[in-house]
Amino acid sequence: MNRLNTIQYEKAHADIFCFDNDTAVKEYHAIIHVDDATMDFPQQLQAIMDAYSTLVENTLHGARCIFKRYFLSDSANQEDEVAAADMTDCAKSIIQQAPLDGTKVALWVYLMTDVQTGIGQSGLYEVRHGAYRHLWSGSAHNMATNSEYQTRLLFNEYNLQLIEEGCTLKDNCIRTWFFVNDVDLNYGGVVRARNQFFFTQGLTAKTHFIASTGIGGRQADPNVLTQLDTYAVAGIEKEQVAYLYAPTHLNRTSEYGVSFERGTMVDYGDRRQVFISGTASIDNKGQIVYPKDIRRQTHRMWENVEALLAEADCTMEDVGMMVVYLRDTADYAVVSQLFAERFPGHPYVIVHAPVCRPGWLIEMECMAVRKTHHPQYNPFC
Repeated sequence: MNRLNTIQYEKAHADIFCFDNDTAVKEYHAIIHVDDATMDFPQQLQAIMDAYSTLVENTLHGARCIFKRYFLSDSANQEDEVAAADMTDCAKSIIQQAPLDGTKVALWVYLMTDVQTGIGQSGLYEVRHGAYRHLWSGSAHNMATNSEYQTRLLFNEYNLQLIEEGCTLKDNCIRTWFFVNDVDLNYGGVVRARNQFFFTQGLTAKTHFIASTGIGGRQADPNVLTQLDTYAVAGIEKEQVAYLYAPTHLNRTSEYGVSFERGTMVDYGDRRQVFISGTASIDNKGQIVYPKDIRRQTHRMWENVEALLAEADCTMEDVGMMVVYLRDTADYAVVSQLFAERFPGHPYVIVHAPVCRPGWLIEMECMAVRKTHHPQYNPFC
């Protein structure tokens, strides 16, 4: 069953989702928000870290941290401090995507119980349980001369890491995130490099792509134009993975020259995990729906996400976390009210991050999980 909970700490609060189907491995998502936006950055970071520590020690007994993503308001002045302060053994992503509640930092954390963790031989962060090894990475980047070359090098390096783990990009990678500095200028290079690299790996419109988000975001160094976060699973069979299309609402991304899946579901013996890519107000002809209207774009975005989830026999009640991206900070008041009314207590964060097409005012991504019974597959645990 899924449970929601909000816990108030001294200077921060955590919205928590728990998936517990009475097996060994429970899954948790938590998004931690600072309460007092007038505190300086060191105080806000400490409030986040204190809340996280208390959450793990007092509430999520025995849970191991798998992945963290810090959302910062000013990475040039904050990134080093986060990296020095957080010694948690997990995959970490740090990105400038300012929380739009006026604070300087927010945190998404993904945790599990009864797993073994550590750095794999390739450098990917490995989570082991049962027949599977889950491989995470965060904040990969390089200093090549433009976004296309940087993306190409990122894929080359990641592909070698997967090979070292006995995996391939085509068969084992489930999810990617691309954070692009000045997305209006540099996203085209990311698209070209991804299209070219995917073709060399047999990832085409006739086979499949990979669920992904490509969104504005930057590191401390302005010369880093692209950051990559990834998730793959070793030990999985092709039959366990299916792709979500919602053709009544969305078109295939290849129709407008990009290469990612709208969503991916992965079946295990005891559960189904669903990864919804960055999703905006788009129709099944690839056109922007409700230009310049943030309220109606938000509702159409929800409708698209619900259509994708429905293909996986899921609903919004199965969603464990949401990240919401806004191009225009002035739209926060409207969007915050809409989400608060519809999703009270759900773990979500609304950040400043321009979407890859200027006419899209808002985009969201999410992860979901539900109990299933597939005896032909090894259980998640």
